[in-house]
Amino acid sequence: MFGHKRIPSREGGIEVVVDELAGRLASAGYDVTCYNRFGHHVSGKEYDEKTLSNYNGVKLKTVPTIKGRGLAAVTSSFFAAWQTAFGKYDVVHIHAEGPAAFCWIPRLLGKRVVVTVHGLDWQREKWKEGFGSKYIHFGEKMAVKYADQIIVLSKGIQNYFRDEYKRETVFIPNGVKRPKKVKAELIRKKFGLEKESYILSLGRLVPEKGVHYLVDAFRNIQSDKKLVIAGGASDTDEYMKKLKKLASGDNRIIFTGFIQGQLLEELYSNAYIYALPSNLEGMPLSLLEAMSYGNCCIVSDIDECTEIVEDRAVVFHKGNVEDLKDKLEALCMDEKLVAKYKKDVSEFICNKYDWDVVTDKTMTLYGY
Repeated sequence: MFGHKRIPSREGGIEVVVDELAGRLASAGYDVTCYNRFGHHVSGKEYDEKTLSNYNGVKLKTVPTIKGRGLAAVTSSFFAAWQTAFGKYDVVHIHAEGPAAFCWIPRLLGKRVVVTVHGLDWQREKWKEGFGSKYIHFGEKMAVKYADQIIVLSKGIQNYFRDEYKRETVFIPNGVKRPKKVKAELIRKKFGLEKESYILSLGRLVPEKGVHYLVDAFRNIQSDKKLVIAGGASDTDEYMKKLKKLASGDNRIIFTGFIQGQLLEELYSNAYIYALPSNLEGMPLSLLEAMSYGNCCIVSDIDECTEIVEDRAVVFHKGNVEDLKDKLEALCMDEKLVAKYKKDVSEFICNKYDWDVVTDKTMTLYGY
């Protein structure tokens, strides 16, 4: 597999998917190799994991990577494509549209190629124009032309490939693990947070995640709840600066930076509400995780969110700050309503999205 940044890591949703999928395949007895990028964690080198050659039975190899916006993904994928093409592999599984630009290399050398499109990346703010946009569109076209199978994570993207390219794809959504809830200990010491005292938003801080809508809406709510924004900047801290400026003067708003491990578990376990105000998503793993912990969630009405939550969450109109404010305020004032959305939501989401089912369906596409 290649296309992710590196595992073990929680730098983004793709890394979680590769970690879960590769680990399960290795546990089933398959020989799995993941090609990691060389470089530092996107949220800072202080979050770098120790360089490993084996993790959970998965072989790890690091490929040369040229630093720079967009260059890291292009160069690491190029070198990974050549190494997989000449390696003793039956299947090459490429994650994301950009890395799929090189899917023709292993395909022409006789490998079975599977591409997972985690989202239409050319729609993201940083790739909407210039070389990045052209490169990602090229990767999309190469996947259509050369991939033996294309996996998509939403029905909307499946329709896009059918309408745009007349190409059939296979819908296999991500999975989620059934977690164990933990008490607020570290988050109390570090951020002064108690159980059900805060609204949580978690993810990479990039414009398409819509966190600016959430901050704007929250500032106009009369509540003693806090707003916890957990996540690091990606590539640039311009958006982070914008968010902090927007939040200035409201001491209820807490920026935690990138988090993982016990801090992450505690934040999920003790939130009053989980908010995902995104304009654009592939398939939001953070939403699956938040629901698996039994959280009441409020999400934007994009298909990638509404397909997941069905009627088990509060939905607001994408980008509509007033609608978000009204619905957040209603939840903050009505604990019984929040309890209603929390009831049985963990069971619902864990049964609907199972990593073992995802792995079995993916193995079928591999030809096993």
